[in-house]
Amino acid sequence: MRTNEYSLNSGVSAPQKPRIWQLIWRKRYGYLLILPGLLYFLVYRYVPMLGSVIAFQDFSPFLGFTESPWVGFKHFAKIFEDAEVVRVLWNTLVLSFLQIAFAFPAPIILALMLNEIRNGAYKRIVQSIIYLPHFLSWVIVVGIFIIFLRGSGLINTFLTLKLGIGPIDFLTDPIYFRPLIIIQVIWKEAGWGTIIFLAALSGINPNLYEAAVMDGANRWRQLWHITLPGIRSTIVILLILRLGNVLDSGFEQIFLMLNSFNMEIGNVLDTYVYFKGIHQSDYSFATAVGLFKGVIGLVLVVAANWLAKRFGEEGIY
Repeated sequence: MRTNEYSLNSGVSAPQKPRIWQLIWRKRYGYLLILPGLLYFLVYRYVPMLGSVIAFQDFSPFLGFTESPWVGFKHFAKIFEDAEVVRVLWNTLVLSFLQIAFAFPAPIILALMLNEIRNGAYKRIVQSIIYLPHFLSWVIVVGIFIIFLRGSGLINTFLTLKLGIGPIDFLTDPIYFRPLIIIQVIWKEAGWGTIIFLAALSGINPNLYEAAVMDGANRWRQLWHITLPGIRSTIVILLILRLGNVLDSGFEQIFLMLNSFNMEIGNVLDTYVYFKGIHQSDYSFATAVGLFKGVIGLVLVVAANWLAKRFGEEGIY
């Protein structure tokens, strides 16, 4: 009311809010910078989601989306009836939880160790070395492991000549498949993951450590009572995001490590969808499995976020 009275008495109209297109034009250079990222997600993430409709059809490329017959939830029911899907689902869950148990804590431990290094130059050198594997593709990483672990590779040569153990079938014996996958993930990604935790560690107030030293706390007590609580929220958020990908074991790495000997325990949902959809042309069932995987991931993220908030953490939303 005061603004209206002032406008009437003074003869000066109240300032109008700029229109949406005016705001966009003012910020046009900022929007141009984010446009490539938006186009990427639009073209490669959201538009392909329209193809999920074939999960409810007996899709035929010759009939197309509009002419293929609708079958409702037939393919989703088939997921729970097919014994092979149950086995593949079990392989995926086991591998994912092994990665959470061993690969997820690895960057935290590395960050805590790097945080204790006081020599700045030495710390930067170590960081650069452990970051490097992240920039290698999975083709190169798996190729390096194959060269070292094959029958005539360096590892087996050392075991045979120096220890007299004889060559070990690292690449074909199913018992070594999961440990090799975990080791590869840790070697490739643990160093890169330390960036986030080192950033979180830098945000801890150094006065807390000084006060702890005055109270007689040793390094272990400082770690337990100051450092870990200081990065707890970061750990929880990343764990929530990781749980959303619990059914996503990584197609490239698994596919490159698969062979006829370890297929029984190595075939996961991602590779199963590839074999069903591309090799066997069962597009509808493969899409139903992929859609099922996405829904489960969404449910896990929502549940983990709710649970984190119940325990007093911030969560991701």
